[in-house]
Amino acid sequence: MAELALDGSNPDVSLLRDINNLAKDAPGWFDRTMEFVGEYGLVVLLVLLVGWCWWRVARRSPEAPAAVAGVLWSGLAAGIALLLNIPLRGFVERPRPFVDHDGLDVLIKGKTDFSFVSDHATLTMAVAVGLFLVSRRVGAVAVVIAVAEGFCRVYMGVHYPTDVVGGFALGTAVALLLAPLAMALLTPLVTAVGGSRAGWLVRRPQGPAVGRPQGEPYPEPTSYDKDLAA
Repeated sequence: MAELALDGSNPDVSLLRDINNLAKDAPGWFDRTMEFVGEYGLVVLLVLLVGWCWWRVARRSPEAPAAVAGVLWSGLAAGIALLLNIPLRGFVERPRPFVDHDGLDVLIKGKTDFSFVSDHATLTMAVAVGLFLVSRRVGAVAVVIAVAEGFCRVYMGVHYPTDVVGGFALGTAVALLLAPLAMALLTPLVTAVGGSRAGWLVRRPQGPAVGRPQGEPYPEPTSYDKDLAA
């Protein structure tokens, strides 16, 4: 793969230069913003989205254990995918693009590890796909964040486009293929930790609500709630 990267006619290198050239033409403050966003900002934003999704689904009633298990799985899937990437990067041994190609505007210095596949792309897409299994709407937002992260890594000159695509593929594969087993294990665990509908993982209504006559059923969930628990 390193030999392919050295080929100037390789579209991977051409696309890398096209995207990275945007950094050369951008003002310094914009590059610094992209540096922060690409290295930390979007990952933090995704973590906040996971926290919001946890807070939201933990208040669903019948579907709460499975939904919370799904949110937990999104984080675990990212961790597993990153672990799998360790031997993969060592096997491929693809140098960073700035090692083999002069003239790149590298916004992050000191990257000495291998390039394929991108950890950031792997992590963000694994989380995004995991959240998509819980809620299509939240998952769609997370996928947009993951794609933006991949773009930033190429813009910053630290990854080839195929590094990002490979990371997306790895994160997606782990989140999807291991989801049935993970949910089979996590859902009973979440239910047990939640206890009798009063745990910190799963909070469900207990007793009559204020202003609701005894015995009257709770209102039907909104269409958004149904989508979030889908």
